[in-house]
Amino acid sequence: MARNLKSLVISLFYFFWIAPVSIAYRPGDIVPMSKMGQYHSSRTVWYDVIGRQCPIFAVDREVLIPITKPTGYTGADPYKISFQVGSEKFHIPWLLVVNRKSSEVPIIDVHLRYSGNDLLGVTARVIDMPHQYVESHQDIRKKFWDPEHWPKHVLVRYTWEEQSEIDVSSGFYVLFGSAVLISFVLAIYVLQSSQDKLARFVRETVAESSVPGGVVAKVE
Repeated sequence: MARNLKSLVISLFYFFWIAPVSIAYRPGDIVPMSKMGQYHSSRTVWYDVIGRQCPIFAVDREVLIPITKPTGYTGADPYKISFQVGSEKFHIPWLLVVNRKSSEVPIIDVHLRYSGNDLLGVTARVIDMPHQYVESHQDIRKKFWDPEHWPKHVLVRYTWEEQSEIDVSSGFYVLFGSAVLISFVLAIYVLQSSQDKLARFVRETVAESSVPGGVVAKVE
């Protein structure tokens, strides 16, 4: 019983303290990301994005992400993509990237929030590519609007925002919950120890009462 309780305490300690650290990021780490496409009512499965196209923790950068031609694509309907970011799988809703109501080349602006080594959240929007960028990369516009050119490449801009606020309420709940669980385990351990002592006391009392006069004979 004591061995099982020890194992339980170690497991709880790992869950509340070591496990969160194991998924923490360090500046420069690749933040995993996956994407899904939708055309009409047909969706692809989630595909892992290769490392050089993923966000880099706490590093602002720009990358080109390829978009493959969807099955049955005719050019008359919009094509959307969605992302899941980080081991936490923060979900970015559908983003319209092809056949949107704009004559400009799209760019996906991804905003990531973090605190310390933790990724807090992700938002994204599709905006028009800045003219100065288009002017310096003429081939991007040409290839994007060419109906025969696939895959199309969309520029993704990752920007990071550090938030130093401490979530007092969440921290309190975590500490309170861990304290309650550990107290519960210790209470069971103490109760088990008390039962062993009580059983030994009862056995000794019964043994004493079985001796005439209620006194255990003492051997010199």
